[in-house]
Amino acid sequence: MSDTPDPANNFPAGYMPEKVWKWNKANGGKFANINRPIAGSTHEEDRPVGEHPLQLYSLATPNGVKVTVMLEELLAAGHEGAEYDAWLINIGEGDQFGSGFVEANPNSKIPALMDHSTPTPTRVFESGSILLYLAEKFGAFLPTDPAKRTEALNWLFWQMGSAPYLGGGFGHFYAYAPIKIEYCIDRFSMEVKRQLDVLDRHLAENEYMAGDEYSIADMAIWPWYGAVALGKIYEDAGTYLEAEGYKHLGRWTKQIGEREAVKRGRMVNRAFGPPEEQLHERHDASDFDTKTQDKLAAAE
Repeated sequence: MSDTPDPANNFPAGYMPEKVWKWNKANGGKFANINRPIAGSTHEEDRPVGEHPLQLYSLATPNGVKVTVMLEELLAAGHEGAEYDAWLINIGEGDQFGSGFVEANPNSKIPALMDHSTPTPTRVFESGSILLYLAEKFGAFLPTDPAKRTEALNWLFWQMGSAPYLGGGFGHFYAYAPIKIEYCIDRFSMEVKRQLDVLDRHLAENEYMAGDEYSIADMAIWPWYGAVALGKIYEDAGTYLEAEGYKHLGRWTKQIGEREAVKRGRMVNRAFGPPEEQLHERHDASDFDTKTQDKLAAAE
């Protein structure tokens, strides 16, 4: 099929959408084997439950890292009730379509949290909802001043609305799509550059996203836009987008990344990248100590 557009309709020559779309072939790309236009489970699989009230089912994608960073920050701040078990959900293998996971999140997306400290276990899904739930449950990382609280929520919801353009838009067409389409890459590159500029301008006048107070807004934004600034996602996207040119975003990215809880949170449920950065499951704080011992043994 030719990629030369038909001037009559701007579709590639030989292609015209049907009047009613039908799912009759794989769409190609890295995640074609798990994409489908229907919801619900594909197989029976129990959801594991550990010893702690908080049970997290996740993978260390940016959305997953938001929540593990929050949990590690809560523990670092002395909130013992935030102890948790983190179970690995391998989305590449379709774990998110197991019946137990679908009960926790009918949308079949990570992360999902079950809180067993309530009379009836409470399910919480969507990463922004989980951050807000935990912030309110423990009274932490969300300003109490009404104006600052609103500012933190402004930026939390900004991230939830903006990141799909970064991930599903730019990330997909730049890194994962089976065909590189100039229009799509240009369109979403422009939008991501605009978003980076929004952040850089804001952080030029504020230490953190909500002002002078570290909050769930920072935890939501850092795994996505900090990862771009550090060149950690989508191949060489940081270079392609000239992300190093946003100096205030760079300052903030480094500042957040140096927090010990952030370093730990980034490791949890990571099953890719350098082995020393992976902790597939987390059931106790000592799991990090074991990981450190493994790293030291490997270096000897």
